[in-house]
Amino acid sequence: MARDADTQIPSAQALDEFHALLGAKGYCDDAQQIAPWLTDWRGRYTGKAAAMLSPANTDEVAALVKIAAMHRVALVPQGGNSGMVAGATPDTSGNAVILSLRRMNQIGPIASDGSVTCGAGVILQNLHEAAAKAGRRFPLTLGGKGSATVGGLISTNAGGTQVLRHGTMRALVSGLQAVLPDGSIYDGLTPLKKDNRGYDLKHLMIGAEGTIGIVTAAVLQTVPALVDRCVIWAGVATPQAAHMLLLQLQMKAKEALEGFEILPHRALDVVLTHISGTRNPLAGTHAWHVLVEIVQDDMSRQCPQNLAADLMGLAIESGLVEDAVISASEAQAEAFWKIRDSIAEAERAEGPALQHDISVPVADMARFISQETPEIETLFPGTKIVAFGHLGDGNIHFHVKAPKGSDAAVWYAAETSRISGHVYDRVTAYHGSISAEHGIGQLKILELARQSGPARMMALRAIKSALDPHGIMNPGKLIS
Repeated sequence: MARDADTQIPSAQALDEFHALLGAKGYCDDAQQIAPWLTDWRGRYTGKAAAMLSPANTDEVAALVKIAAMHRVALVPQGGNSGMVAGATPDTSGNAVILSLRRMNQIGPIASDGSVTCGAGVILQNLHEAAAKAGRRFPLTLGGKGSATVGGLISTNAGGTQVLRHGTMRALVSGLQAVLPDGSIYDGLTPLKKDNRGYDLKHLMIGAEGTIGIVTAAVLQTVPALVDRCVIWAGVATPQAAHMLLLQLQMKAKEALEGFEILPHRALDVVLTHISGTRNPLAGTHAWHVLVEIVQDDMSRQCPQNLAADLMGLAIESGLVEDAVISASEAQAEAFWKIRDSIAEAERAEGPALQHDISVPVADMARFISQETPEIETLFPGTKIVAFGHLGDGNIHFHVKAPKGSDAAVWYAAETSRISGHVYDRVTAYHGSISAEHGIGQLKILELARQSGPARMMALRAIKSALDPHGIMNPGKLIS
């Protein structure tokens, strides 16, 4: 396998070559300017980097990778630095330089087939706005859309709240360009419907977390803009009721159902406490809440508000839903989504928690939440579970909050292995995945090896070793 030990602290010659290639705009070795990019979004990992490199185009990326390969300098690719598993944070060895793709933020015109070519540094929100101006939309969104970049979303195969209808990032990438560890350029930007020339390098790069190449550009698929939409906020008694509601809506709403999220009252309380401008959508108190998006992108389909009213009437009559409100305006729809999108931010303000981005089969998700929540709270006294997320695709963010008054550093050091190990053991028992949409990064690297069968790890290590024999591509991430 590739060995991290093949890398070394960047020499003065290597840094001079980087500087000569990129100039003042693309090279920075000022410690104060680099410092904000050395810590992951959750604040649990802080590393070192001799410099930050900010190329302007693919050719510059290729040239700097060749320099890095020659001098055995580790490269840590970084977009918005908003990842959840410290996949874009250098280690503490000082062997790495940060490779920032943020200057590569060009968005091309949208083609007649709806495809658009984007640089790796394009911010997701900017892509949304560009698509809207062209009467289209890019159907992937998440709470960090104001900082997450296309390259990072591809490298982690991001999911978000619209996977139920449109799939993960992998389903939305039609073509891809990347620089390989020897500095050669893989140009797969042509969006071919059929291409059977052996191993699919595009899909190999998607979800690879920068460990076998640097994504520099992609062709993404947009979809028609919405004619109309509405968002339903509903109170339910149990996760099982939420799952039954999902099945009912899938049968009756069909493709008009674009999003289906679940969150406990605990999550709502945290958001209302820490996020200004939020309010409880329902008058009463409910143990669980469901957020549903109904859309119309074809004038021949039923108006979303009328469809939502019919669906909620049936759900309340059957006892699946206790109470519900349907958005009466776009502002109200956005207010509902703000609550859901703010949970991670609110939890960070609330105190330390162990976050688990997991998936199990959709049919088993309600049972997993209902059975594992009390078991873990009993095994680890004082902890509280907040389970929320994408029930429609089996992906739940299963967070274990520390006992009140816990010191974050002490609690993480003492409990991470015990608690997370138990959670992942239970996920594996359900034939699920320890990473649904955030990736492996540094946070889950040991658990991936522990929970995976030998065939998976053999294949991953063989691919890494073959493409990156000196281990310069994002060392210490994904593969141990």
